[in-house]
Amino acid sequence: MNWNGKAALAGAALSLIALSNAFAQTDTTGTTATIATPTTTAVKQGDHEKKKAWYEILSIRGYAQIRYNRLLETNPDLKCDQCDRSLGENGGLFIRRARLVISGNVHDRVFIYIQPDLASSASSTSLNFLQLRDAYFDVALDAGKAYRVRIGQSKIPYGFENLQSSSNRLTLDRNDALNSAIANERDLGMFFYYAPAAIRSRFEELTNKGLKGSGDYGVLGLGFFNGQTANKPEANDNLHVVARVSYPFKLKNGQFIEPGVQAYTGKYTVAPDQVSTGVQANESYTDQRVAATLVVYPQPLGFQAEYNIGKGPEYNPETNSITEQTLQGGYAQAMYLFRAGNQTIMPFLKMQYYDGGKKHERDAAGYLVYETEIGAEWLVIKNLELTALYAIGDRTVRNAANPMNQQHGNRLRLQAQFNF
Repeated sequence: MNWNGKAALAGAALSLIALSNAFAQTDTTGTTATIATPTTTAVKQGDHEKKKAWYEILSIRGYAQIRYNRLLETNPDLKCDQCDRSLGENGGLFIRRARLVISGNVHDRVFIYIQPDLASSASSTSLNFLQLRDAYFDVALDAGKAYRVRIGQSKIPYGFENLQSSSNRLTLDRNDALNSAIANERDLGMFFYYAPAAIRSRFEELTNKGLKGSGDYGVLGLGFFNGQTANKPEANDNLHVVARVSYPFKLKNGQFIEPGVQAYTGKYTVAPDQVSTGVQANESYTDQRVAATLVVYPQPLGFQAEYNIGKGPEYNPETNSITEQTLQGGYAQAMYLFRAGNQTIMPFLKMQYYDGGKKHERDAAGYLVYETEIGAEWLVIKNLELTALYAIGDRTVRNAANPMNQQHGNRLRLQAQFNF
């Protein structure tokens, strides 16, 4: 095992020691206080204790997105499978997401979060099957929950837009540049998050006020994960290591500004079933990136930008092989918040660029992407949100099947989102 794996295991040991110390505290009588099991969660009623029912502990919520992408379409061959499989030719009405979230504090120190998706796509010909998105458990190391350890399958703390919920994001798809780092934004791992109580409240305020926050992923996030992405088995003996620092400043006039930096490193294995016949591939590839983030929250004018550089596997058409190559790209987005009674309208403009590989796709396809999106989100009522955007794209994809597939086109995209 290389130094990354050793460092990750050492970090795990330190986290477990801290966890043990947090739950094995000596009380004033000299006895040891231990963590209660979920079934003993109770509230006092007079001199008696009553166990809480499951529905007092767990909450169930969710959302669904239905899309149509082909209005005013100029090129049916302009597609992006990682973005939306219903783009382009043969794409009709499409259930992009249908998710249920089961979450709750089963103990003062233990929080659970489980999210399946009922509209996952195994391929272009297989739609709407059940797949796990999140299944993680947060363990608070202190009473104020400033220090937390997260264990399970969850989002990797890399990129602000990656961490934003799809129910909360303005544009219909995440940017190619940072999203190409981690397909579906998730993997199985163990993470440490730190944020003092005041900053945790600030993260919550950004979400509750409809300012498009990312949620609470701490001021500091450290961890390790498999590296092959969610719902896929580990394929080598090397764990990825990730670190992120992000701080939401609040100015005297109430304006929120959040800068951040993040990075990860590890080894990625291109699975044999990802490689076309005749393409030369190594056993594993260096997979590492660093990114910078700046978010000026819409109050009412907002701005959001991210950029990352790094290296990873990418198809080389000149040698018909997958080699380690550099990558770079990012996006910039401007938005404006209008409120009219209980309704909210937020127009936006987003421009993105990416030059690099997508390790998750066949032959670790190489991409060159230029795209502009102009649109608006309309929160009609809290349970219904409508989005329309006009996309102008130029995408070049390089793999063994087509070493130079360049497509340019425009389209109007529509989405109805139902929150429940």
